[in-house]
Amino acid sequence: MNSLSETTRDESPFIVHEDGVRRALPSLDIQGALEDMFDALGGGDAVQPPQTLTPFPGGAGDFITYLGALAKHGVFGAKLSPYIVHPGAPIVTAWTALMSMRTGAPLMWCDGALLTTERTAGTTALAVARLARASSERLAIIGSGSVALAHLRHVAPLRAWSDIRIRSPRLVNDHERADEARALDARVRIAASVAECVRDADVVLLCTSSGTPVLSLDALTKPALITSISTNVARAHEIDPAALSALDVYCDYRQTTPSSAGEMVIAQERHGWSLDAIRGDLAELVRGACPTPSFERNVFFRSIGLGLEDIAVAHALYVHLAKPRAAD
Repeated sequence: MNSLSETTRDESPFIVHEDGVRRALPSLDIQGALEDMFDALGGGDAVQPPQTLTPFPGGAGDFITYLGALAKHGVFGAKLSPYIVHPGAPIVTAWTALMSMRTGAPLMWCDGALLTTERTAGTTALAVARLARASSERLAIIGSGSVALAHLRHVAPLRAWSDIRIRSPRLVNDHERADEARALDARVRIAASVAECVRDADVVLLCTSSGTPVLSLDALTKPALITSISTNVARAHEIDPAALSALDVYCDYRQTTPSSAGEMVIAQERHGWSLDAIRGDLAELVRGACPTPSFERNVFFRSIGLGLEDIAVAHALYVHLAKPRAAD
């Protein structure tokens, strides 16, 4: 991927709203941008600080700051994701600022909602590509929101799945969403229960906004790869933290994930689990610097969403948008 991070003082940064991001998405290689970024991180050509949570006064909500510096492409920046308490339902947004390491000038402000969905699914897909058995045939997905469907799109091409099952209480009555999932892949079947969904699964993708476990490992009938994502709920975890000691654990970045992932924090505090038990992260997996699973037991991959992921996909968007400007 080419780097276009120069901007002159008289050039205004791009301001890209949701519709602009949506139009550009088909032209972006999300997984390629992420793989490139994790390779840079593993090679010392990128920096990933811990994410920070800043509460608003008076219990009005909070915002998470996702930071990152991608020296390989001469960019740095931050995604700001607020959670605003509001009558009825909270307001959750995300905007990413992309800056030049060469000039210190802003390159782009973009709505981060769609890019967050894509980079979350793309990161999981990168883990599945590196961790799942090559012979994997059965895929299970827990959840049916936009993030879950993005996971389906990103992971479906990675293996010769003979069976793809999705379980979500929402799909019982939301026939339109069920049809949308089936339209993405003809192999999709809607499962009536979590147990039915994960029976004989080789890979289980947990794609919910739950702050408490949605999967009991007892429901798995053979060793599987389980992936889990984050939500804004404090200490959110989609599996029981006590189970970590019985799993081969991987994550997106071992330097920051254990301090933010809910089940890892709780497992360290209450169950004697140590972050030394993490077998590898994506930076190491991409560079072949850690062991891959033997599947003698279940494998767990945890992502929290890294600022560098946001910077990598924002940079890909910027490169796409800057091409017409460069041609002028």
